[in-house]
Amino acid sequence: MRVLMPSSAAVDRYLGEPSRLAVHVIGLAGLAAGLILILLADLSDGLSQPGLHAALACWVTLPYLFAGAIAWRQRPESRLGLLMFCAGTGTFVNFLIWANNDLLFTIGLATQFLPPLLFLHVFLAFPTGRLTSRLDRLVVGSAYATSLATVTALLLGFSAPRNRLAIADLPDTASLVWRADLLSVSALMLAGIAVLIRRRLSRPRPLRRAIGYVVDSFSLGLLMIALLLLAGMLRWTALQDPLRLATFSIVGLAPIVFLAGLLQMRLSRGSVVRLIEELGVNPGPIELEQALARALRDPSVKLAYWLSDFGLYSNTDGREMDVSDRDDRTATPVTRDGTPVAMLLHAPELNDEPDLLAAVATATAITIHNAQLQVELRARVQELRGSRNRILDAERRERRRLERDLHDGAQQRLLALSLELGKLQEDLRLEPALSSRVEMLRRELAAGLAELRDLASGIHPAAVTNHGLTVALESLVTRASIPVEIVGDIQRLPEAVELAAFFLVCEGLANVAKHANARSAVIELRHTGDTLVVDLTDDGIGGATTINGSGLRGLADRVEALGGRLDVWSPAGGGTRLKARIPCE
Repeated sequence: MRVLMPSSAAVDRYLGEPSRLAVHVIGLAGLAAGLILILLADLSDGLSQPGLHAALACWVTLPYLFAGAIAWRQRPESRLGLLMFCAGTGTFVNFLIWANNDLLFTIGLATQFLPPLLFLHVFLAFPTGRLTSRLDRLVVGSAYATSLATVTALLLGFSAPRNRLAIADLPDTASLVWRADLLSVSALMLAGIAVLIRRRLSRPRPLRRAIGYVVDSFSLGLLMIALLLLAGMLRWTALQDPLRLATFSIVGLAPIVFLAGLLQMRLSRGSVVRLIEELGVNPGPIELEQALARALRDPSVKLAYWLSDFGLYSNTDGREMDVSDRDDRTATPVTRDGTPVAMLLHAPELNDEPDLLAAVATATAITIHNAQLQVELRARVQELRGSRNRILDAERRERRRLERDLHDGAQQRLLALSLELGKLQEDLRLEPALSSRVEMLRRELAAGLAELRDLASGIHPAAVTNHGLTVALESLVTRASIPVEIVGDIQRLPEAVELAAFFLVCEGLANVAKHANARSAVIELRHTGDTLVVDLTDDGIGGATTINGSGLRGLADRVEALGGRLDVWSPAGGGTRLKARIPCE
């Protein structure tokens, strides 16, 4: 026969969120449990300080009952509240050992190790109420398995004659089993501490402060339980009372610390909404991201905007962004009317505060519209810039191809023809008239070759590609019509940057020769940080402009396509200065 077990999701739907009435009933049941504990302690024949014992029993029981009910009501998607309520209930049943009635005494004795096991389960299941790793399940499963040893000890006659489960009279054997059970539970408490420490150390970032306090109190509680059980196993009678007092105090404090953390999370949720309201309904992308970082107390927060036209997530600069989960961050979707609008990237520790994340996501969805439009505009600018860069790259490749074709084709043929004419001139040295005509042809051919080299260099300056900007400019100024001084010497830079700088100087010197009526010029090169600065100055008549389709306008477009800027100063009679700043990234 096949048995169908309910799924985890089905269990969660069945449990659901407790009604307000159910919470009130639980609260009244908790108060009744406190009164019963006080009566048990007061009427017990075996307690020397009933008032102190009653106070400790209430302190270690009621906080779990009340905190569990509150947590279950506030966070029904988490099973932790229900687990805490079960821990409080199990602890209450455990104190039936104080009863004078033998049956109630037996029930309390049989559940002696139930509270530590439930506390271990609660602490390791924090904050979701689920045991998420195989190690967690192994430790908690082993803990519950030790309860079989408790039943065995009772069956063998432990604590007889009041023990109603005794079916044998083997007190020594029963005592040995009981002590072994004490040792096993103590070891499992220490294993639980190791799991909590391992979980904390494995995180790439420190725990959130509120969460850290809760985990610390859990670890300390497990340690005190382990010490108390070891003292009972070793029969350290003198230490048992102070250890019990300290253990009950710390274990009872843990749910109160948890409630304080829950309250802090709710206050954080309210502060998020107020903070977003202070920004207005249309904050910019930078302002919104900074506000979210402050609200979440996480400086690493990034907001990735969904750009539906591009089919990708983008950062605030309009560049594509990877939003996949990593060890050092988690992605939380931000949606509006079921449609994705952004992805909130944050530290993994914020997963322990789902209410805070939900509030942030809701507030972000409300205020993100203006920021999203700005990011989309920047993405389009990036796309345009990329398109211009691709056009420049295509132009550069075509220029290089034409230069190579001219150099390897027409220039080589003309050079071979010049050599043949030289040989013909040698053969005709006895024919002066023919020899002079051949010499004239050689001169014309040499002039044509020089023009062809200049044309090829103008199409694509091979010297820039082969030797760098400085060497190419030194070669260029030797052919200038006026004295030109080069100031500065730079290392090799990306080819696109060097070509833009070379064409700038080349066009600038051509304008000087044609229009400036200058006597000299100076080229200054500076590479500062990630920017190349090219400064060309002449002492001519000025009047240069970048409008009306001039050559300088084309140079400005080339510089701006690389993310740079070209400034022109050319007052009448004051010479001309071209200053370009070109990013080298």
